[in-house]
Amino acid sequence: MAKRASTQESVALAFELLKRIPRSRKVTASELREQLESIGITRDIRSIQRNLETLCEHFNITRDERSKPYGYSWNKSGEGLAMPNLSSHEALLLSMAEEYLTNLLPANVMSSLDGFFAEARHKLNPSCDNSKDRNWLKKVRVVSETQPLLPPKLDDAVFKAVSEALYKDRLLNLEYHNARQQTRTALVMPLGLAQQGCRMYLVCRFDGYDNERALALHRINKAVVSSFGFERPKDFQLSQYDADGRFGFGEGDKCKVTFDITKQAGFHLLETPLSHDQITEENEQHYSITATVIDSLRLKMWVRGFGDDIWNVSYRK
Repeated sequence: MAKRASTQESVALAFELLKRIPRSRKVTASELREQLESIGITRDIRSIQRNLETLCEHFNITRDERSKPYGYSWNKSGEGLAMPNLSSHEALLLSMAEEYLTNLLPANVMSSLDGFFAEARHKLNPSCDNSKDRNWLKKVRVVSETQPLLPPKLDDAVFKAVSEALYKDRLLNLEYHNARQQTRTALVMPLGLAQQGCRMYLVCRFDGYDNERALALHRINKAVVSSFGFERPKDFQLSQYDADGRFGFGEGDKCKVTFDITKQAGFHLLETPLSHDQITEENEQHYSITATVIDSLRLKMWVRGFGDDIWNVSYRK
């Protein structure tokens, strides 16, 4: 039994190495070791080198021995393993995905895609005959609706631990600080990860409680994944948590908001209404609007942002 387990581990390691050997560039044994460690596979550098030597003997993999450290890559005439010859469109999509999904995918999942992202970057590099494809990335962008802010600094170890616990449904031991810089510790049940503007939030339940809270990820000083798992609450859905306005500091209660707003400031509400039941009455100089929305601090801040352009505001339950 022990021998079979060892063989299974060796085969799994070989496949993980094969998935990470690129076609269009070279990768070193040290780089592969770091990639494997990011998904929980720890091997010494000599073990990685021995496995690479074996793979070179049995697969169409070349080793560049012109300088140390040696570089490994799939022979350009070979088919490779699970590493497609990307089309221009696929390279564009992967490049955009890498930029915008880096903080929304578990760290181990992002690591497993490293080879694909590297292949996409090579496909779009200036030395290739693809100026139109490469320039497309300069022609598309996700823009902010509010004043842009620099993102807060995230601890890589904290993000890795949080994403691992969330992915595996494991409890988390946290040390964090609040807006008053008071340090707290807690055992939490991680339920979701959300990005709001430049900030990321961990939605969780504290041990002994049955309600959810959102903790700013940049305020978590330390996170340790517990060996204990948990069963996700059947009554929790991250999409419903968002729909209830919880990220806008609401409690899910709805209200009917009514207000008058100048035509210049309120015209966009005719194109992008507040709700499906919005009623708009056009007057000579302004609109009178009624809509059913989630009652939240974010709603009040949005209304106050119009200053003197909005008046007769009321919120009715």
